[in-house]
Amino acid sequence: MPELRRVPVNGVELNVALAGSGPAVLLLHGFPHTWELWTDVMAGLAGRHRVIAPDLRGFGASGRAASGYDADTLAEDAAALLAALDVSSAAVVGIDAGTAPAFLLALRRPGLVRRLAVMEGLLGRLPGAEDFLADGPPWWFGFHSAGPGLAETVLEGHEAAYVDWFLHAGTLGDGVRPAVRDAFVRAYTGRQALRCAFSYYRALPESAAQIERAVATARLTVPTMAVGARPVGTALERQLRPVTDDLTGHVIEDCGHIIPLHRPHALLTLLRPFLAAEDTSAA
Repeated sequence: MPELRRVPVNGVELNVALAGSGPAVLLLHGFPHTWELWTDVMAGLAGRHRVIAPDLRGFGASGRAASGYDADTLAEDAAALLAALDVSSAAVVGIDAGTAPAFLLALRRPGLVRRLAVMEGLLGRLPGAEDFLADGPPWWFGFHSAGPGLAETVLEGHEAAYVDWFLHAGTLGDGVRPAVRDAFVRAYTGRQALRCAFSYYRALPESAAQIERAVATARLTVPTMAVGARPVGTALERQLRPVTDDLTGHVIEDCGHIIPLHRPHALLTLLRPFLAAEDTSAA
Protein backbone atom coordinates (compact mmCIF):
# COMPACT_ATOMS: atom_id res chain seq x y z
CA MET A 1 0.00 0.00 0.00
CA PRO A 2 1.17 3.57 -0.65
CA GLU A 3 2.18 5.77 2.25
CA LEU A 4 -0.48 8.34 3.14
CA ARG A 5 0.70 11.75 4.27
CA ARG A 6 -1.00 15.04 5.05
CA VAL A 7 0.76 17.99 3.44
CA PRO A 8 -0.23 21.64 4.05
CA VAL A 9 -0.05 23.63 0.81
CA ASN A 10 -1.55 26.87 -0.48
CA GLY A 11 -3.89 27.32 2.49
CA VAL A 12 -5.28 23.77 2.50
CA GLU A 13 -4.11 20.41 3.84
CA LEU A 14 -3.91 17.73 1.14
CA ASN A 15 -4.14 14.00 1.69
CA VAL A 16 -1.38 12.50 -0.46
CA ALA A 17 -0.53 8.92 -1.41
CA LEU A 18 3.17 8.25 -2.06
CA ALA A 19 4.89 5.20 -3.52
CA GLY A 20 8.17 4.21 -5.13
CA SER A 21 11.36 6.10 -5.90
CA GLY A 22 12.94 7.68 -8.95
CA PRO A 23 11.80 10.52 -11.21
CA ALA A 24 8.60 12.00 -9.81
CA VAL A 25 5.18 11.47 -11.37
CA LEU A 26 2.23 13.52 -10.10
CA LEU A 27 -1.26 12.04 -10.65
CA LEU A 28 -4.36 14.30 -10.54
CA HIS A 29 -7.77 12.61 -10.31
CA GLY A 30 -11.28 13.69 -11.33
CA PHE A 31 -14.91 13.25 -10.20
CA PRO A 32 -16.17 11.17 -8.42
CA HIS A 33 -12.74 9.85 -7.54
CA THR A 34 -9.97 10.11 -4.96
CA TRP A 35 -6.29 9.22 -5.18
CA GLU A 36 -7.45 5.58 -5.17
CA LEU A 37 -8.41 6.01 -8.81
CA TRP A 38 -4.69 5.49 -9.46
CA THR A 39 -4.16 2.35 -7.35
CA ASP A 40 -3.23 0.08 -10.27
CA VAL A 41 -1.26 2.79 -12.07
CA MET A 42 0.75 3.55 -8.94
CA ALA A 43 1.60 -0.12 -8.53
CA GLY A 44 2.69 -0.28 -12.16
CA LEU A 45 4.91 2.82 -11.99
CA ALA A 46 6.36 2.66 -8.47
CA GLY A 47 9.19 0.35 -9.48
CA ARG A 48 10.87 3.15 -11.42
CA HIS A 49 9.19 6.35 -10.27
CA ARG A 50 8.32 8.31 -7.17
CA VAL A 51 4.54 8.42 -7.59
CA ILE A 52 2.57 11.21 -5.93
CA ALA A 53 -1.23 11.04 -5.91
CA PRO A 54 -3.09 13.69 -3.89
CA ASP A 55 -6.75 14.07 -3.20
CA LEU A 56 -7.51 17.45 -4.79
CA ARG A 57 -8.56 20.22 -2.41
CA GLY A 58 -12.00 19.50 -1.00
CA PHE A 59 -12.02 15.96 -2.38
CA GLY A 60 -11.52 12.72 -0.47
CA ALA A 61 -9.61 13.23 2.77
CA SER A 62 -8.13 16.61 1.78
CA GLY A 63 -9.21 19.81 3.49
CA ARG A 64 -12.72 21.12 2.80
CA ALA A 65 -11.66 24.47 1.37
CA ALA A 66 -14.27 27.22 1.11
CA SER A 67 -12.97 28.29 -2.31
CA GLY A 68 -10.19 27.65 -4.83
CA TYR A 69 -11.77 25.05 -7.11
CA ASP A 70 -10.79 26.86 -10.31
CA ALA A 71 -8.07 25.39 -12.53
CA ASP A 72 -5.52 28.10 -11.65
CA THR A 73 -5.75 27.45 -7.93
CA LEU A 74 -5.69 23.67 -8.36
CA ALA A 75 -2.55 24.07 -10.48
CA GLU A 76 -0.96 26.18 -7.76
CA ASP A 77 -1.90 23.52 -5.20
CA ALA A 78 -0.03 20.98 -7.34
CA ALA A 79 3.05 23.20 -7.65
CA ALA A 80 3.05 23.88 -3.90
CA LEU A 81 2.71 20.15 -3.18
CA LEU A 82 5.76 19.35 -5.30
CA ALA A 83 7.70 22.09 -3.53
CA ALA A 84 6.65 20.78 -0.12
CA LEU A 85 7.90 17.33 -1.11
CA ASP A 86 11.21 18.77 -2.38
CA VAL A 87 10.45 17.71 -5.95
CA SER A 88 12.21 19.98 -8.46
CA SER A 89 10.58 18.47 -11.56
CA ALA A 90 7.87 15.92 -12.30
CA ALA A 91 5.87 14.33 -15.04
CA VAL A 92 2.22 15.22 -14.53
CA VAL A 93 -0.76 13.03 -15.39
CA GLY A 94 -4.32 14.34 -15.16
CA ILE A 95 -7.78 12.99 -15.91
CA ASP A 96 -11.23 14.61 -15.92
CA ALA A 97 -11.16 17.42 -13.31
CA GLY A 98 -7.38 17.01 -13.09
CA THR A 99 -6.85 17.76 -16.79
CA ALA A 100 -7.17 21.56 -16.76
CA PRO A 101 -4.91 22.15 -13.71
CA ALA A 102 -2.33 19.71 -15.13
CA PHE A 103 -2.39 21.62 -18.42
CA LEU A 104 -2.03 25.05 -16.80
CA LEU A 105 0.79 23.82 -14.57
CA ALA A 106 2.73 22.48 -17.58
CA LEU A 107 1.99 25.57 -19.68
CA ARG A 108 3.17 28.01 -17.02
CA ARG A 109 5.91 25.98 -15.33
CA PRO A 110 7.79 24.05 -18.05
CA GLY A 111 10.84 24.01 -15.79
CA LEU A 112 8.83 22.13 -13.18
CA VAL A 113 6.84 19.81 -15.47
CA ARG A 114 8.99 17.51 -17.60
CA ARG A 115 6.16 15.71 -19.38
CA LEU A 116 2.38 15.96 -19.44
CA ALA A 117 -0.22 13.23 -19.98
CA VAL A 118 -3.90 14.19 -19.91
CA MET A 119 -7.00 12.13 -20.56
CA GLU A 120 -10.77 12.19 -20.74
CA GLY A 121 -11.23 15.87 -19.94
CA LEU A 122 -11.73 19.10 -21.84
CA LEU A 123 -9.90 22.41 -21.75
CA GLY A 124 -12.70 24.89 -21.30
CA ARG A 125 -13.91 26.49 -24.50
CA LEU A 126 -10.78 25.91 -26.60
CA PRO A 127 -11.60 24.94 -30.21
CA GLY A 128 -11.59 21.25 -31.09
CA ALA A 129 -14.37 19.81 -28.94
CA GLU A 130 -17.28 21.04 -31.06
CA ASP A 131 -18.35 17.55 -32.14
CA PHE A 132 -18.27 16.25 -28.57
CA LEU A 133 -20.30 19.25 -27.37
CA ALA A 134 -22.73 19.34 -30.32
CA ASP A 135 -25.65 18.40 -28.06
CA GLY A 136 -24.36 20.44 -25.12
CA PRO A 137 -22.17 19.43 -22.18
CA PRO A 138 -22.99 16.24 -20.26
CA TRP A 139 -26.19 16.67 -18.24
CA TRP A 140 -24.51 16.60 -14.83
CA PHE A 141 -22.46 19.72 -15.59
CA GLY A 142 -25.59 21.85 -15.40
CA PHE A 143 -27.01 19.94 -12.44
CA HIS A 144 -23.81 20.22 -10.41
CA SER A 145 -23.47 23.91 -11.26
CA ALA A 146 -27.04 24.84 -10.29
CA GLY A 147 -27.26 26.54 -7.00
CA PRO A 148 -26.81 27.59 -4.47
CA GLY A 149 -26.89 24.10 -3.01
CA LEU A 150 -29.53 22.50 -5.24
CA ALA A 151 -27.51 19.40 -6.16
CA GLU A 152 -26.42 18.90 -2.54
CA THR A 153 -30.03 19.08 -1.34
CA VAL A 154 -31.26 16.60 -3.95
CA LEU A 155 -28.43 14.10 -3.49
CA GLU A 156 -27.84 14.10 0.27
CA GLY A 157 -28.77 10.62 1.48
CA HIS A 158 -28.51 9.17 -2.03
CA GLU A 159 -24.78 9.54 -2.61
CA ALA A 160 -24.03 5.83 -3.05
CA ALA A 161 -26.54 5.38 -5.86
CA TYR A 162 -25.25 8.53 -7.56
CA VAL A 163 -21.59 7.52 -7.37
CA ASP A 164 -22.51 4.04 -8.59
CA TRP A 165 -24.12 5.53 -11.71
CA PHE A 166 -20.84 7.25 -12.65
CA LEU A 167 -18.74 4.16 -11.92
CA HIS A 168 -21.06 1.99 -14.03
CA ALA A 169 -21.16 4.44 -16.94
CA GLY A 170 -17.44 5.17 -16.71
CA THR A 171 -16.49 1.52 -17.10
CA LEU A 172 -19.06 0.66 -19.81
CA GLY A 173 -21.01 -1.34 -17.26
CA ASP A 174 -18.11 -3.35 -15.83
CA GLY A 175 -17.94 -1.48 -12.51
CA VAL A 176 -14.94 -1.22 -10.19
CA ARG A 177 -13.60 -3.29 -7.32
CA PRO A 178 -15.80 -3.11 -4.20
CA ALA A 179 -13.04 -1.63 -2.03
CA VAL A 180 -12.45 1.22 -4.49
CA ARG A 181 -16.18 1.78 -4.98
CA ASP A 182 -16.69 1.98 -1.22
CA ALA A 183 -13.81 4.45 -0.85
CA PHE A 184 -15.36 6.71 -3.48
CA VAL A 185 -18.79 6.52 -1.86
CA ARG A 186 -17.34 7.46 1.54
CA ALA A 187 -15.46 10.36 -0.02
CA TYR A 188 -18.60 11.86 -1.55
CA THR A 189 -21.05 11.26 1.28
CA GLY A 190 -22.35 14.25 3.21
CA ARG A 191 -23.37 17.76 2.33
CA GLN A 192 -19.90 19.27 2.72
CA ALA A 193 -18.26 16.61 0.57
CA LEU A 194 -20.84 17.23 -2.14
CA ARG A 195 -20.43 21.01 -1.86
CA CYS A 196 -16.72 20.76 -2.46
CA ALA A 197 -17.10 18.43 -5.42
CA PHE A 198 -19.72 20.61 -7.05
CA SER A 199 -17.67 23.75 -6.37
CA TYR A 200 -15.32 22.46 -9.07
CA TYR A 201 -18.18 22.51 -11.59
CA ARG A 202 -19.38 25.93 -10.40
CA ALA A 203 -15.87 27.24 -11.10
CA LEU A 204 -15.79 25.91 -14.69
CA PRO A 205 -16.58 29.29 -16.33
CA GLU A 206 -13.71 30.87 -14.37
CA SER A 207 -11.42 27.98 -15.29
CA ALA A 208 -12.35 28.30 -18.97
CA ALA A 209 -11.47 32.01 -18.92
CA GLN A 210 -8.14 31.21 -17.22
CA ILE A 211 -7.29 28.69 -19.94
CA GLU A 212 -8.18 31.13 -22.73
CA ARG A 213 -6.01 33.85 -21.21
CA ALA A 214 -3.14 31.41 -20.73
CA VAL A 215 -3.04 30.15 -24.33
CA ALA A 216 -3.30 33.70 -25.66
CA THR A 217 0.25 34.41 -24.46
CA ALA A 218 2.00 31.03 -24.26
CA ARG A 219 2.32 27.62 -25.90
CA LEU A 220 2.63 24.22 -24.28
CA THR A 221 6.27 23.29 -24.90
CA VAL A 222 6.73 20.12 -22.84
CA PRO A 223 6.21 16.71 -24.49
CA THR A 224 2.51 15.94 -24.13
CA MET A 225 0.34 12.86 -24.56
CA ALA A 226 -3.46 12.97 -24.86
CA VAL A 227 -5.33 9.74 -24.16
CA GLY A 228 -8.99 9.31 -24.99
CA ALA A 229 -11.62 6.65 -24.47
CA ARG A 230 -15.40 6.87 -24.29
CA PRO A 231 -16.91 9.40 -24.36
CA VAL A 232 -14.25 12.11 -24.92
CA GLY A 233 -12.28 10.26 -27.60
CA THR A 234 -10.06 12.61 -29.62
CA ALA A 235 -11.70 15.86 -28.50
CA LEU A 236 -8.96 16.72 -25.99
CA GLU A 237 -6.23 15.95 -28.53
CA ARG A 238 -7.93 18.30 -31.02
CA GLN A 239 -8.05 21.05 -28.40
CA LEU A 240 -4.37 20.60 -27.61
CA ARG A 241 -3.09 20.36 -31.18
CA PRO A 242 -3.05 24.11 -32.05
CA VAL A 243 -1.35 25.16 -28.78
CA THR A 244 1.15 22.31 -28.23
CA ASP A 245 4.62 21.90 -29.72
CA ASP A 246 5.07 18.15 -29.12
CA LEU A 247 1.83 16.16 -28.95
CA THR A 248 1.04 12.47 -29.24
CA GLY A 249 -2.55 11.22 -29.21
CA HIS A 250 -4.02 7.80 -28.43
CA VAL A 251 -7.51 6.36 -28.04
CA ILE A 252 -7.95 3.20 -25.96
CA GLU A 253 -10.60 1.05 -27.59
CA ASP A 254 -13.40 -0.58 -25.62
CA CYS A 255 -12.61 1.61 -22.63
CA GLY A 256 -14.82 3.84 -20.54
CA HIS A 257 -14.12 7.26 -19.12
CA ILE A 258 -12.42 5.95 -15.96
CA ILE A 259 -9.34 4.70 -17.83
CA PRO A 260 -7.05 4.07 -14.80
CA LEU A 261 -9.56 1.64 -13.30
CA HIS A 262 -11.21 0.24 -16.41
CA ARG A 263 -8.12 -0.40 -18.55
CA PRO A 264 -5.09 0.19 -16.28
CA HIS A 265 -2.81 -2.16 -18.20
CA ALA A 266 -3.58 -0.46 -21.52
CA LEU A 267 -2.87 2.90 -19.89
CA LEU A 268 0.40 1.67 -18.42
CA THR A 269 1.42 0.38 -21.86
CA LEU A 270 1.20 3.99 -23.04
CA LEU A 271 2.55 5.71 -19.92
CA ARG A 272 5.66 3.61 -19.34
CA PRO A 273 7.43 4.39 -22.65
CA PHE A 274 6.22 7.99 -22.55
CA LEU A 275 7.75 8.48 -19.11
CA ALA A 276 10.86 6.45 -19.97
CA ALA A 277 11.68 8.92 -22.75
CA GLU A 278 12.17 11.75 -20.25
CA ASP A 279 15.44 12.90 -18.79
CA THR A 280 15.83 10.31 -16.06
CA SER A 281 18.47 12.37 -14.35
CA ALA A 282 15.74 14.72 -13.11
CA ALA A 283 14.24 13.90 -9.75
